[in-house]
Formats: sequence, C-alpha cells, structure tokens
Amino acid sequence: MIFNELYGAYYNAVTKILRAAMEHPITEQQIRNIVREQAFSESILSIEPALLSRCWPLLRPDRTAALKQIPDRPITILEKRWLKAILLDPRMRLFECEISGLEEVEPLFLPEDIRVFDQYADGDPYQDESYIKHFRLVLDAVKKHIPLAIDVKNRDGVRTHMKVMPEYLEYSEKDDKFRLVTSGCHYGRVINLAKILEVKLLKLEEKIAEWEAKKESGKSENLYAAEQKNQSLVFELFDERDALERALLHFAHFEKEAERLDKRHYRIKLKYNKEDEAELVIRVLSFGPFLRVVEPEIFVELLRKKLMQQYVLDQNSDYFAENQ
Repeated sequence: MIFNELYGAYYNAVTKILRAAMEHPITEQQIRNIVREQAFSESILSIEPALLSRCWPLLRPDRTAALKQIPDRPITILEKRWLKAILLDPRMRLFECEISGLEEVEPLFLPEDIRVFDQYADGDPYQDESYIKHFRLVLDAVKKHIPLAIDVKNRDGVRTHMKVMPEYLEYSEKDDKFRLVTSGCHYGRVINLAKILEVKLLKLEEKIAEWEAKKESGKSENLYAAEQKNQSLVFELFDERDALERALLHFAHFEKEAERLDKRHYRIKLKYNKEDEAELVIRVLSFGPFLRVVEPEIFVELLRKKLMQQYVLDQNSDYFAENQ
C-alpha cells in the first residue's frame, strides 16, 4: 500500500463513526451507512464486527465514543509525493485539476515508470489540445444536461454531423479511451471522443424545441443504456488459498456488495457493463472450484460454453500431439 493505513479509508470511516458516536449512541445501521460512504462495500465485513465486539475498543457498551477528542491527521510527505505523481498522469489535464503546495515536492513515480499489460496501444491523445478542449466541453454538457452539436469521423472516414443529448462519459481501461453515451440520434448512441472533429453547445431554445419532442422516443434508449450498464452477477465464494482477498482485488473496480454467510463462505453481488462480460467470464473461471455463480442463469451458460470451448481445444491439441 502507498499510504500508511492510519490515513486510509478504514481510518477515515472509523473517524467519522467516532465523531457521530461522540454526539449520541450510534446504531448498527448508522455504522453500516458510514462504512459504505467512506470505505468499500466489503469493508462492512470487518469494521462493524470489530467495533461492536469491542475487538477495537473505541466504543463503550452504550455505543458512545470511548475517546474524548478525535485527533486531526495532517497530510504526509508520502501522500504529497503520491498526489504529485498522480497529477503527472496526462489524463489529469482533462479535468483541470490543480492542487497547490506541491511545487517543490518530488513525485513518488513518473508516468514512464508504469507498464500496463493487456491494454491496446492506440489510446486517446490526452496531450492533444483539441482533444482536451472537446473533453472539457462534453463533460460540462453532461453535468448540465445540455444538448450538443457534434461532427465526427465515421468508420469510412466521412465527416458526419449529429445533434445529441449527452447522458454520461465512460472510460475503458482496456482500450484506454473515453466514450460519450448519448440519446436522441439515429446514427448511434456511443461516440469515441477521439473521433470528434468539432463540438459545440446548442442554445437553450434549440434544446427545448428539439429534445422535448424526443423525450418519449429517448426513454427506450435510456432504458437500454441502463440495462447494458447495470448487469448483475451473484456468486458464492469459499475462502481458501486467499480466495476472498484475490476476488476483492480482481473485482476491485466493479460496484459490489459483500455478505458473510459463515466463517469461510461469502456471497458477493457485483454490477458490470455488458461490454465487460467476456472478460468477466474469464476472471470468474480463474477461481476454479472456490467460486460458484448463483445468478443469472444466462451467465452460467456463458461459463459452460467457455469451458466446453476450452475442452474441445484441449482435445484437439492432444490429438495433434499424438499424431505428429
């Protein structure tokens, strides 16, 4: 870990719990809410039992704080160096993120120190001034829900003009690209930001005149977008050979909820984008007998199909090896 644990999410969550407990006895539900807000969904598996059992002697039996004063924690030199390193990421320029007081701080690492595996090499041009300008304008339109007039280069290299309502931006780690998900245009819903040649905000009267008429037709598109983005997977995990720790690491970037069934069994529900389904199948299979998918059945069928394909490949490999 880069940060000392005293400055991490667990301590921030517990600090907020103790602040609340200094004012009044805190309930189990309040503890869960704070943990979900300040830490990770699976953190409830460790923080709540430790506090309520007084394994961490921070709460009195009446669930008020055992401390008289919550100490402040200043930012460390290590944290400053880490922040300086993150600010050197070319993607940070897209968000106009400025943090003062780091001018004389040496970065913990440099962008050229990072090697990313299993990622396409033709990522977006984050250093390009036109790309940065387009990104910031699109992001502003998404936040304010303002329609856009966009010119893009299609697959055939032809310039295409469209008017769209921006819904949200998404980032593909594998492709290293940002995409804009839209509604209100028959050309398509997803626009790669690197394909944008020109973009501008539409005027308010254009927004009222065009998009009010498209509101009803856009509902189906929005439902489709939500359906694609909010696929759910539920699996049960047997914690042997650090399976739980590996699972939480493998699925760290997915929204998820974890529940302890008994001492060594856990149920985990995560949400994923339909576009990530093929990669998710491979990740699930990597856990072997320690992970069992409960639902949906369609995902179980994908696992069976993948295993059958692998079995056929193995059989063919054995056959060719024997007959050479």
